[in-house]
Amino acid sequence: MAKKKSGNTAKAVAKKAKVLQKTERKAKKKSGTQKKLDIDSDSDDDLEAVLEKLRVEWEEAHKVTEEAADGPPSRRANCTLTACPNGNHIWCIGGEFFSEDGKAYFYSDVYRYSPEKDEWRRFISPTCPGPRSAHAVTATPAGGGKLFLFGGEFSSLHQNSFHHYRDFWCFDIQTHSWDRIETKVRPTARSGHRLALWKHFVVLFGGFYDPGTTTRYLNDLWLFDLQEYKWRQIEFKETELRPSPRSGFSFLSTPDGIILHGGYCKEYAKGKRPIGVMLEDTWFLNMSIRTTESLNNSKSSSAPVIVKWERRKRPSTAYAPALRSGCTMTLWAAKNMGIMFGGVTDEDTGEETLESVFWNDLNGYQLAAKGKWVSMTLKRPKGKGKSGWKKKHPATTNRDEDDSEDDLSMESPATPVAEVDPDDPLLTAPCGRYNAMLAVLRNTLYIYGGIYERGKREYTMDDFYSIQLDKMDRYTCLKKSQIVIAEDDDESSSEEDDDDDDDEEDDDGDDDEEEEEGDNQAGDTAVTVDKPEDLQVEGPTPEPTADEQVALRLKATAFMGVPKDRSPEEALSTPLPGESLAMFYARSRKYCQTYLPILKEVEKILAEAGLDEEEMRHAGGGGVKAEQSRNRR
Repeated sequence: MAKKKSGNTAKAVAKKAKVLQKTERKAKKKSGTQKKLDIDSDSDDDLEAVLEKLRVEWEEAHKVTEEAADGPPSRRANCTLTACPNGNHIWCIGGEFFSEDGKAYFYSDVYRYSPEKDEWRRFISPTCPGPRSAHAVTATPAGGGKLFLFGGEFSSLHQNSFHHYRDFWCFDIQTHSWDRIETKVRPTARSGHRLALWKHFVVLFGGFYDPGTTTRYLNDLWLFDLQEYKWRQIEFKETELRPSPRSGFSFLSTPDGIILHGGYCKEYAKGKRPIGVMLEDTWFLNMSIRTTESLNNSKSSSAPVIVKWERRKRPSTAYAPALRSGCTMTLWAAKNMGIMFGGVTDEDTGEETLESVFWNDLNGYQLAAKGKWVSMTLKRPKGKGKSGWKKKHPATTNRDEDDSEDDLSMESPATPVAEVDPDDPLLTAPCGRYNAMLAVLRNTLYIYGGIYERGKREYTMDDFYSIQLDKMDRYTCLKKSQIVIAEDDDESSSEEDDDDDDDEEDDDGDDDEEEEEGDNQAGDTAVTVDKPEDLQVEGPTPEPTADEQVALRLKATAFMGVPKDRSPEEALSTPLPGESLAMFYARSRKYCQTYLPILKEVEKILAEAGLDEEEMRHAGGGGVKAEQSRNRR
């Protein structure tokens, strides 16, 4: 019995030992699993930290500063004024201003006007298109409302370097933030082109490009698909009709296609100076969506849209505005009508003489059917007889002697008016001008700025007007002009006509002036920079402090505007406009170690402005002056 009891005890101990071993194994397994879970948990924490860091960095890069403005944007020309596609606002982007001392200023800011509050607000974002003018913008209500911007032009402070953009941007109206749209295929660089939205396509046509010798006008057609997010050029056969190359034309969308009217170009003849040509032809781009069946049956890679240019002929007896340029129609959607204001008619009277008439009339173009022009005249006030309406405009004694007696468009906004009849609606009209910015909200037309000339002097206007198109009773001045236009002003303009190709280059001032202006024009980004591999500084380069970075940016900006007529020392120690780093290094090796950080900062400025590698190699054009390149009309 004792032996049996002893055997049972041994078995019990062995069983307990097995259970204990099993428990330990489970514990170890559980411990390992827990450890693995802890490790995975730590990885998740790290990933969340990375994502949070990326989110903060993105928000910082896209952080938008919004501030109330005292009034309309500062004096500028060739900006864009766009009606909000899903709200009662107007958006103003970019523009340029040329001061009386010959300096060029370009802007990248965004303004929004709210008519209900008569309020302007300014939006500033670190991520945005570089400063520019003569770009194009169109709007879509999709996705809460977006503005699409392509191209434009820029010059350095003293106009020694000139650049055309070819970047494409989207502005989100809800978040007030910019995003650059990168595509391998895209239109070439240009200015003076136009964009229009048709269904889910952004349509681009024309413009001009100046490589430094002659201004090349364009007539290519591109579509950007907002669903596929890619550009496609539409090819035409040589036998197919299409508009001639041009810039500064009207481009309005309709349900069935796009209307194109007018524009400007130059004719070049060997041995003769270029002659500006004002265009008054009208075209219709007939557009329709290609069916899936036709796409499948197509032997080649076809565009998703069928397009065909059709020229609209106007009866010889039908009304049409006087031939002019510098005027672009804006869409009055409520009436399916294009609205045109102002413009300029130039007449060459000799090799050195150009006579111009500046308009301030309103004209409408009915888009439907075959199209029809109508003159939009102010209505006679109630209770006034015809004699009061036909009364001559008073106070014409301050006009030029050659001005037409009935030409209200030549009236200076600063000219004092005597015996004014407050009921005469003609007296409420803005003075004549060209390249005024237009936008229609509901039934109200808004007119901002524009350019007026007297003698050889050019004035960038800063006034702001509105008129109710459904009433046509009078203009409302929302902001009076602060520009004083001198009588018989024959002084040299800071913006000579670009037809004067034989003029000698003006002195642009000293380098210290350039550096002084640098902080205001840190975006001047049109000069060539290459990346030679052998151009390196020995040893590690320490990161500059914030103050050093600011000083470096100012120096780099000043470098980009160095005039051609500089001293020999300046020529050795600074790069020529349009000169690559490799060329500069070979010519001035002893200065390279000192100036390489500045040159790299110039390269950084170029990259920030949206130039790609090819553009950075070919920008500048050997120091082409912007005033010779700009489309004056």
